[in-house]
Amino acid sequence: MPENHLCGKTDIEQRLHKLVARVRLAEKTYGREPGSVQILPVSKTQPAHKLAELTALALPGIGSAFGENYLQEAEDKITQLAELNLQWHFIGPIQSNKTQAIAQLFQWVHSVDRIKIARRLNNQRPAGLPPLNVCLQVNVSGETSKSGVSLDALPALASQVATLPNLRLRGLMAIPAASRNMAAQRAAFATVRKAFHSLNLSQASKMAGPEWDTLSMGMSADLEAAIAEGATIVRIGTGIFGPRAAQATVD
Repeated sequence: MPENHLCGKTDIEQRLHKLVARVRLAEKTYGREPGSVQILPVSKTQPAHKLAELTALALPGIGSAFGENYLQEAEDKITQLAELNLQWHFIGPIQSNKTQAIAQLFQWVHSVDRIKIARRLNNQRPAGLPPLNVCLQVNVSGETSKSGVSLDALPALASQVATLPNLRLRGLMAIPAASRNMAAQRAAFATVRKAFHSLNLSQASKMAGPEWDTLSMGMSADLEAAIAEGATIVRIGTGIFGPRAAQATVD
């Protein structure tokens, strides 16, 4: 996109236009359908007015959903922005004492990695709300510092979660070890993609069908590799809101 096209736009608007162009180019480069990859703005540490600014830009598919890592921070923004009817995705590690609020406030949870948490979300989902959309977080790189179910334990967890009536199991999420090497990035995401398709083909998983449709993987630094390997949601913080003073793991 020519730089003069962005003159007069706010910083967020400039970054967003560049980010959208980057994602659409990756879709074209890797044979993906145009517009098939959802950009999920990761709004942790961002004030509510910045989310409202992004929403007001009214770009197709951008700014109607936000990803949050920290429950207390998210609760404040959900309250402040209630009139905008936004969709909220919880993407951070989940503690047992946080599940009730998450089950009540969010429409998506990307970071389910054990059956105890899944059952609590299921049991605490209010009866008047539709099933909570969930992804299973896979620790694809085996890092002890990151949450996520191991690849070996994934099939059993998926089979258990698929039976919970107040959850709608949609797919997998992953945060591979950081790498600047495109081949290494793609290899990690390919492992997640293969696990996704393996579960889809497994009769024991009970997940075959249109609702098993989500690969949440890829951030600002590796979104091209993720899109090349089938990502349907990329979680973008820095690429939209700019660098933060203290960078966190889900970006």
